Amino acid sequence: MSLLRFAVLMLAVGASDEGSIVKVHKLTFQGVHAIDEGLLRRSLATRGSPFLPWARKQFFDRTRFETDLKRVDAFYADHGYPDGHVTDFKVEFTDDQRSVDLTIVVSEGEPVRIAALHYVGFDVIPPDHLSRFQEAAPLRVGQPRERPQVLVTREMTLNELRDHGYPYAATTVEESQEPGVRDVEITFTAVPGPLSVFGRIEVSGNTSISEEVIRRELQYKPGELYRRSFVQESQRRLNASGLFQFVNVEIVSPDRRDIDVTTRVTVTEAKHHRLSFGVGYGTEEKARVDAEYRQVNFLGGGRTAGVRARWSSLDRGVRVELSQPHFPTPTFTVDLAGQHWEQFTPAYDTSVSGGLATLVYQKNARTTWSMTAGSEYNSSSVAPDVLNDLSLYETLIALGLDPRTGEQNGTLNTIGADFRRATARNLLDANNGYQVALHAEQAGRFLKGTFNYWAFSADLRHYLPIRDRMTVATRLEFGNIHPENDLEANVPFAKRYFLGGASSLRGWGRYEVSPLSESGLPIGGNTTLAFTGELRARVHGNFSAVGFLDGGNVWERSSQVDLSTLVYAIGAGLRYQTVVGPIRFDYGYQLTPIEGLVVNGEPQSRRWRIHISIGQAF
Repeated sequence: MSLLRFAVLMLAVGASDEGSIVKVHKLTFQGVHAIDEGLLRRSLATRGSPFLPWARKQFFDRTRFETDLKRVDAFYADHGYPDGHVTDFKVEFTDDQRSVDLTIVVSEGEPVRIAALHYVGFDVIPPDHLSRFQEAAPLRVGQPRERPQVLVTREMTLNELRDHGYPYAATTVEESQEPGVRDVEITFTAVPGPLSVFGRIEVSGNTSISEEVIRRELQYKPGELYRRSFVQESQRRLNASGLFQFVNVEIVSPDRRDIDVTTRVTVTEAKHHRLSFGVGYGTEEKARVDAEYRQVNFLGGGRTAGVRARWSSLDRGVRVELSQPHFPTPTFTVDLAGQHWEQFTPAYDTSVSGGLATLVYQKNARTTWSMTAGSEYNSSSVAPDVLNDLSLYETLIALGLDPRTGEQNGTLNTIGADFRRATARNLLDANNGYQVALHAEQAGRFLKGTFNYWAFSADLRHYLPIRDRMTVATRLEFGNIHPENDLEANVPFAKRYFLGGASSLRGWGRYEVSPLSESGLPIGGNTTLAFTGELRARVHGNFSAVGFLDGGNVWERSSQVDLSTLVYAIGAGLRYQTVVGPIRFDYGYQLTPIEGLVVNGEPQSRRWRIHISIGQAF
């Protein structure tokens, strides 16, 4: 490296961040092939400036850059390349002489590879569990020895031992090399300590919530083999109950290494009465007002009761809820709800009054099964434009709507089943994992009532992080309703499918994509297929950008599904992260306009839509 050139650079750009007027335009690497360049870049303090004009610029700092050159050497050593080091750096000023492009040149050298992996003393773990652990461990024979992965593997061995009755286990790591051989052998040696069981359970911090409510959420009992995962699941369940502001489950006096492990559950109770009030705005719902009152530990026993109300141009109503946990075991919950809710769409209005009873089985933090029985009075009426369209007279009759009033009224009795598995950490703004949601529903038959149909729907989502600041998000939806005897009057009009809007086919407005009447009005259908792909990129601070492709359609029935009739929209959007989720602005453009579509009485020639909302599209 040229020390003279380095000194000249220091004089040119100033000695510190505060005094420097030279920005870092971009930072690039040469010679980086064997390791993840993104990981290396994130380990450095020197960064290139974002391209957006309002984003914070990165100025050159001599001290940080000198330290970064040493960080590159240390990074390579940690990732199995002890000979990797910086051989040179290049500096090029931009035309205005106020910014520099930095290039760090690296010589990687040959890696130190893993010649063999040995696990000693782990025979206390069942062979099948040990085999699965070894398959899941990040270290592999023949790969470069990376110190972060060695530490991760060591932590995994400790977790495995502690989950099989050894709470005081330790693991040592030793690396050995044969003389004249570059590769290393890594040996993990287990020091299990005594095989232990759960002993006495202490509870502290509770005042109005009974100790019984706390103990019933614990996934272990005295005398059972100690398992660390049971302790973690117990803490998760207590946190998820909503009864507590703080929960900690820990071993009492771990230094004593007792065979009977005493655990202590420490809690801080949350406020029992909670009132929240919020207002918002979106291009579809316009102004929105929400209010909610919730009481935890309602009448004791850990129950939760609440009342929720909303008013907007799309929907309004009141919903009363009661949740009874631990019914009859810790993994089951019964939820009861009664509501009166009204929904207003461009195609129809609907009013629902009734109640639901749901039995929820929480298998674990990611997987939920539920069964729901519901009874409600459903009243629907089509929009005036539809009612005044004389060509729809026979269609209204077929749909079970009175052609004189455009109304459909009746009792809807249903039983439904749901399955949901989600590994995404935050569904409001997910950037990894997946979600699978399946729903099946039967109305009528032995349940009686006005309507008679069966329905099935699926919602599949996947979130794939790429590099540090980008995520590829995909979604696939399918739904089908089959009326008894193929009579459309057996399906409530409010159950028919429509697409379009802020969360699907964003090139159109809400409920604008569906089968059309002879005069071009959307009238809904019984089968739908929709998919979306998004590229999400964090730009700077709380700002991020999105590019998307939406596709899908709605057909009158499943026998009419034709993938060649799918419609598509592309677009871009901006997100601003807030405490309630990202504020979303999307611009969607129709790639395949729908011929003959009529909205608000006018033929549609505009091929774009703008959507403003809160939360990601999915």
